[in-house]
Amino acid sequence: MTTLPPDAGLAADTNDGMDLMLELARRARFIVVGGLLAGALAVGASYLIKPTFTSSTLVLPPQQQQSLAASALSSLGALAGLAGGAGGIKSPLDQYVALLQSTTVADHMIERFKLREVYDEKLLIDARAVFWKRLRVAAGRRDGLITIEVDDHDPQRAADMARAMVDEFRRMTTALAITEAQQRKLFFEGQLKAAKDKLTAAQVALQNSGISPGAIKAEPKAAAEGYAKLRAEATAAEVKLRVLLGSMTSQSPEVQQQQAALAALKAQLAKVESSGDVGGDADYIGKYREFKYNETLFELFAKQYELARVDESREGGLIQVVDEAQVPEKKAKPKRAYIGVGVAFGVSLLLCVVVALRFQARRDPEGGAAKLGRLWSALLGRG
Repeated sequence: MTTLPPDAGLAADTNDGMDLMLELARRARFIVVGGLLAGALAVGASYLIKPTFTSSTLVLPPQQQQSLAASALSSLGALAGLAGGAGGIKSPLDQYVALLQSTTVADHMIERFKLREVYDEKLLIDARAVFWKRLRVAAGRRDGLITIEVDDHDPQRAADMARAMVDEFRRMTTALAITEAQQRKLFFEGQLKAAKDKLTAAQVALQNSGISPGAIKAEPKAAAEGYAKLRAEATAAEVKLRVLLGSMTSQSPEVQQQQAALAALKAQLAKVESSGDVGGDADYIGKYREFKYNETLFELFAKQYELARVDESREGGLIQVVDEAQVPEKKAKPKRAYIGVGVAFGVSLLLCVVVALRFQARRDPEGGAAKLGRLWSALLGRG
């Protein structure tokens, strides 16, 4: 019985590998020509695809200013907590990107450019899906700029749609309270309207008590103004406490400090109300106190509202176009060079596999069939 040397199997595998390399070298022309022919056919077929053009624009979103906001908070004392609850935007870039990709903007663009007919879609939801697929919005974290890109088969329409997206951006930032100043303006606008209604009602009640408008400025003015200011501060402190309790527990130091401040204000207010020695008619004094209280609140809210409007004029709605959308001169896709090279490489690789399988089948018909079966099992994840 003949015993094979230990390295006989290794030598056989090496010989098989060399034979396969020789077979691939002999079939190199077939592999290369086949790959090039397939790549050429793919490039030719790509001319049947409608070209897509991309137009982009670069915009600078509204920038928040904090100088007047800080002065507004410091000028009110207890009312600073109200404005603090109204703001608090950390990173508006994400919100801007979400707004540009919202359903409202998509519907406006679809209606403005008749995109259902352009995309050949009957349903609005399908037209939205195509529009979002052809829209790309990216925010630069370092430079704070927003890039808007729109794809379309018509280069002029692509540029028009990119410019229209900037118009939609301006409209959305104007209609919605996004920045800190816009939120403060919206908050104090509501508070100012409520304070104005209460002030009007207090003034009517004071005049109905038989006091002429000129008498409103007479005694006991000093006592009533002091009472009105104290009551306004107590109301503001109570509202701030409610705001704090909405986000903190009753055991937090901020809440306990605010509770102590509110208790002190209420104690002073009760002392003034219990004294009753401020001169004049009791009914007149009570109504005058109510009038001065609402007048003080109205003035405080009016001041904050005007400061918020100034801040909004500095930051809100000011969208600057850094690079305006241009009509693209070159198509963005299909990229025929990439298509041709990719198809040529893929077909050449496939032909190499075919040549290797045929070579194995010729050398060992039965073993080659078994190996081919194991190969398919491995590709299908069964082996």
